[in-house]
Amino acid sequence: MEFPQQQKPAGDGKIVYPPGVKEITDKISNDEVVKRLKMVVKTYMDMDQDSEEEKQQYLGLALHLASEFFLRNPNKDVRLLVACCLADIFRIYAPEAPYTSHDKLKDIFLFITRQLKGLEDTKSPQFNRYFYLLENLAWVKSYNICFELEDCNEIFIQLFKTLFSVINNSHNQKVQMHMMDLMSSIIMEGDGVTQELLDTILINLIPAHKNLNKQAYDLAKTLLKRTVQTIETCIANFFNQVLVMGKSSVSDLSEHVFDLIQELFAIDPMLLTSVMPQLEFKLKSNDGEERLAVVRLLAKLFGAKDSELASQNRPLWQCFLGRFNDIHVPVRLECVKFASHCLMNHPDLARDLTEYLKVRSHDPEEAIRHDVIVTIINAGKKDLNLVNDQLLGFVRERTLDKRWRVRKEAMMGLAQLYKKYCLHHEAGKESAVKISWIKDKLLHIYYQNSIDDKLLVEKIFAQYMVPHSLDTEEKMKCLYYLYACLDTNAVKALNEMWKCQNMLRGLVKELLDLHKLPVSEANNNAMFGKLMNIAKNLPDAGKAQDFMKKFNQVLGEDEKLRVQLEMLISPTCSCKQAEICVREITRKLTFPKQPTNPFLEMVKFLLERIAPVHIDSEAISALVKLLNKSIEGTADDDEEGVTPDTAIRSGLELLKVLSFTHPTAFHSAETYESLLQCLKMEDDKVAEAAIQIFRNTGQKIETELQQIRSTLIPILHQKAKRGTPHQAKQAVHCIHAIFNNKEVQLAQIFEPLSRSLNADVPEQLITPLVSLGHISMLAPDQFASPMKSIVANFIVKDLLMNDRSVGNKNGKLWTTDEEVSPEVLAKVQAIKLLVRWLLGMKNNQSKSANSTLRLLSAMLVSEGDLTEQKKISKSDMSRLRLAAGGAIMKLAQEPCYHDIITPEQFQLCGLVINDECYQVRQIFAQKLHLALVKLLLPLEYLAVFALCAKDPVKERRAHARQCLLKNISVRREYIKQNPLAQEKLVSLLPEYVVPYMIHLLAHDPDFTKPHEYEQLKDIKECLWFMLEVLMTKNENNSHAFLRKMVENIKQTKDAQCPDDAKANEKLYIVCDVALFVIANKSTACHLESPKDPVLPSKFFLIQDKDFKNDKEYLLAEMRQMLLTGKPKPAPVLGAVNKPLTVPGRRIFTKTTTASDTASNTSTNSSPLSSSSINKNSNSNAGTESSESRAQENNENPVIKNDEGKKEESSQNATPDAATEASPVKRRGRPPKTAAAPVAAEKEGAAAPTGGGTGRGRKRAADNSSAESINIKMSKQQQQQNDEGTKRQIDLQR
Repeated sequence: MEFPQQQKPAGDGKIVYPPGVKEITDKISNDEVVKRLKMVVKTYMDMDQDSEEEKQQYLGLALHLASEFFLRNPNKDVRLLVACCLADIFRIYAPEAPYTSHDKLKDIFLFITRQLKGLEDTKSPQFNRYFYLLENLAWVKSYNICFELEDCNEIFIQLFKTLFSVINNSHNQKVQMHMMDLMSSIIMEGDGVTQELLDTILINLIPAHKNLNKQAYDLAKTLLKRTVQTIETCIANFFNQVLVMGKSSVSDLSEHVFDLIQELFAIDPMLLTSVMPQLEFKLKSNDGEERLAVVRLLAKLFGAKDSELASQNRPLWQCFLGRFNDIHVPVRLECVKFASHCLMNHPDLARDLTEYLKVRSHDPEEAIRHDVIVTIINAGKKDLNLVNDQLLGFVRERTLDKRWRVRKEAMMGLAQLYKKYCLHHEAGKESAVKISWIKDKLLHIYYQNSIDDKLLVEKIFAQYMVPHSLDTEEKMKCLYYLYACLDTNAVKALNEMWKCQNMLRGLVKELLDLHKLPVSEANNNAMFGKLMNIAKNLPDAGKAQDFMKKFNQVLGEDEKLRVQLEMLISPTCSCKQAEICVREITRKLTFPKQPTNPFLEMVKFLLERIAPVHIDSEAISALVKLLNKSIEGTADDDEEGVTPDTAIRSGLELLKVLSFTHPTAFHSAETYESLLQCLKMEDDKVAEAAIQIFRNTGQKIETELQQIRSTLIPILHQKAKRGTPHQAKQAVHCIHAIFNNKEVQLAQIFEPLSRSLNADVPEQLITPLVSLGHISMLAPDQFASPMKSIVANFIVKDLLMNDRSVGNKNGKLWTTDEEVSPEVLAKVQAIKLLVRWLLGMKNNQSKSANSTLRLLSAMLVSEGDLTEQKKISKSDMSRLRLAAGGAIMKLAQEPCYHDIITPEQFQLCGLVINDECYQVRQIFAQKLHLALVKLLLPLEYLAVFALCAKDPVKERRAHARQCLLKNISVRREYIKQNPLAQEKLVSLLPEYVVPYMIHLLAHDPDFTKPHEYEQLKDIKECLWFMLEVLMTKNENNSHAFLRKMVENIKQTKDAQCPDDAKANEKLYIVCDVALFVIANKSTACHLESPKDPVLPSKFFLIQDKDFKNDKEYLLAEMRQMLLTGKPKPAPVLGAVNKPLTVPGRRIFTKTTTASDTASNTSTNSSPLSSSSINKNSNSNAGTESSESRAQENNENPVIKNDEGKKEESSQNATPDAATEASPVKRRGRPPKTAAAPVAAEKEGAAAPTGGGTGRGRKRAADNSSAESINIKMSKQQQQQNDEGTKRQIDLQR
């Protein structure tokens, strides 16, 4: 065997063995070799570096042990013992090894490395020797010798791979420590770490490897931590190659770079000091998928619990935040998902995230908006302090999102927060106050049109706001204080919710009643109608109809199911009983083999809506007890955040609402005793609510609760005589509803009140007038006749026709209820009494209605000052105008009175919507809408909304448009749902409003010059205001029908004044404008009309067949102006050719008042006149800005326009108040030519606050007086006045 001549051994080159060790050759057996090697190992173990003699003596043996015989020996034990010897040799001869050949050193270290694999089995008998080998190598740092070798990297890679592969959970800390020392010394003392060596470390951090060998991961992690200063440069170089230069071939780990960065960051952020800027570069990559990968990585880095990356690397953080606005949807989605962890782990970053989440909450992608909500809600559920008010505000906004999925998530999220922090008080009162708005917001959503929203609100209310799973007392306490804390709109929504549920219970009851009748076609049709109505109250109307038909079929076949359903909707059904019924019905409809059953889900929706899960007799008793405690002062009112007075008032309001929906639950002596106590309280609202509860629920008091009856009657009498007006009304209705001898009871109230009427003490008149009016309406047979003399002698002659007191002359058009004079309040109640008296009689045999209508018309013509003595203040006149207009509208709801209302009276009533007082317009429009939407008023009154196009206030126009949309929708739906409605189309079809609108506009007092552009433009705006809504869809060729209708009107005469050529001409001009608008809006209007329209004979006089009106009343030039706007004035240079004026004649320039400009700023202006809109954009902008600031009439920037002409016009227009107003003498809004600056010029000063033109306009003045005021002004004067107006506007802003 040849040995390399490394160092020459002592003596003659003979190998010296330790004492007792014979020569080791390949001639002896393996066992003998092992035996002899053990002795050698022992010798080397005992030697140290100072044994120079022994080192020289055994040098030959050291060289011999490195021979091929030992290094390639097949025996494992031999190899292990040789490795131990070699390790000791390196220790003894350090720092110089006895082997100088590089190849030999490489072979030796590769050999030793291979032996280290034996460390894997800790239970092996040889493990201690393996451990000794490792310990020796680590302690001496033997592998550092390899740094001198050219291919040392191969040795190190093999070593690292070996150590990472053998380590396992059976190794103790010492093994790990020696491995660590061995590897860290190589990294820290070498010239650098090659990529291949780095890969052997990093590969253990990849998730797949990490999961296979946790100990290798931990070893790599510890190694990197220890060598961070050295290895960071190598890591940076690796990531630079892959991330920046795109050299993925430099390493097999290139595809795992982002996983590695995440792991390295978790180990020690210092490892990535130079890598982070490279990530900023990657965030701006053009490749969306690449940006997504970087965003995912950084989301984990920034969001990690103890990460300080955002504060340490602000540029990277800001760059990352920029990805919230990335064009790539998955990137934005990933950013939003990250925000949740970030908010939870780093509350300090909430401010940075808020602005970006705000933008994403309006993202066009539904999924992103949805995840923004999830992000905020999850953080809020963990800790409410993690989300600021702004973030919660984003969720609040999304409750009105256009997508159901987003709305649902937002609503459910808020509900969960409310239950956790407000109901269970998991974070104290401060947190509960922070989100106290949630309850109101959730209930406000009930106003939305979508049935899905309504159903979800009901579900939230039953599960989160007042959980039905609570016991009755807790549940009612929850409801009692919730109701007390809700805002007005939320209370209305909750009331509406109970009302809808009650209505649906009624529909189901009617359906069940139909099942009890014999089968017939009529019965089937009736059932079908009920089913359609029920389906409208369930989600997905199309499927709901099919499922309800199926449910109805099941009901018909299963009598037990019908019994359960009847029990569920029974007024006596308790909450516990309701749960059992729902469970039984659900069980009967469940099919085990069907995993999803949409039919059952739909039935569950129905059951959830009709089941009484909150209110029953026990619940009402619990509420009454809570009310009693509040009255006694023993309740927890203050702890719940409400005052005792508020708790009592709201508690009674709650009971009042429930008395409508659950009247049977109130029938107990205990409940009524408590209500009697409330009647005796000083709070007027409390007593009023208590009376109303008696009225709604007391039908059995007379027969079953005599003691309650005897106590109640005198209280009701007292309230009817001396209570507040509202109490008096409720007391009279209560007596009428619950007592059998109501005639006697009402007479006992009527007679003393009728005798005690005294107009000199108006303060004491209001309650008696209310009581008398309601008594005469409820019992007309008994009291109509005695009321006639009261009406004639006292109401009209003594009260309405006399002005006893002088009103406040402060110039305001409206004041609060408290500031209205008692005399005017009495007059308003007197007008209402007249209406109630007539509505009770429901006939006009005595012609009382004609007289009343003449009186009301006179009041409107006189602007509220019936006597025209100028004693009444402007604000009181506004009240009386409103009362008169409302009275005519109320009488029109009764067919017998509608027939006798003349067109002039209808026009006067309609013009109230253009009243100069904002509040009059507002309240009148609301009353008009409510009556129309309930189909109580005839269709012609819908035409009144067309006049709202002239309203100068944007909000009023918008409100009117919404009213139109709602009314038209209701009428179309009614026609669809009721087959019999086809016979009454003339009174129901919305398109039939057009003739009334045309007639009304033709008689508009502002329409004095039918060929003037400004007036025609106003007419066009009014027509378009209505037609735009009507012509949204061309259903059944309705556009052609409208055209045909207007053409037919042109072939008639004005029935109001058929012989007046000017009136007929105005009617035809309005028709031409209407045809112009229709033709420009629709290309389908020229098709053949499906049916011939019917015109109302009351307004249009049908002419003979020979009569043919084919004249074009609208000039071509005027058509062009209406389409494109008025041409701009000629430029200055054009003045060279201006015509000469006649000497002594002034050139008249038409003045435009503030109201004129404002009346043309409709939000619904026709698209036909786009250029005219642009032309007037400056003046419109000024008008809108002034509108937004105007809150009350006395705050409006106005010019005095009525005082200067009052004397002049009053002489020509003072109708006799007792007689019917002549149409010629009618007064009201001044024509637009009577401009404000004229009056200002006369008076020399601006009007007092509260003048007319700021909010609205006066109603029509007498034409002759209007023309006399049409003063011509020079252009210079007009400009001066206009400047004065602008200055005043600026000052009042």
